[in-house]
Amino acid sequence: MARKQRSPLSDQLRTLIRESGITRYKIWRDTGVSQSLLSKFMSGAQGLSLEKIDVLCEYLALKLARDEER
Repeated sequence: MARKQRSPLSDQLRTLIRESGITRYKIWRDTGVSQSLLSKFMSGAQGLSLEKIDVLCEYLALKLARDEER
């Protein structure tokens, strides 16, 4: 099965999750986003719904912002 094309937003979210040092288990316990889904997302095998992205961004205290240099 071919991998889905990665997006810059997904790549940044993956990086921030890794840098947070929070385990997938803790994220699941605190947010309800399953460890299986997180594992697939972190490996790039599956994307996330906007709802799940919202949950993770809120949990990690992230905010979407425009790059003013563009």
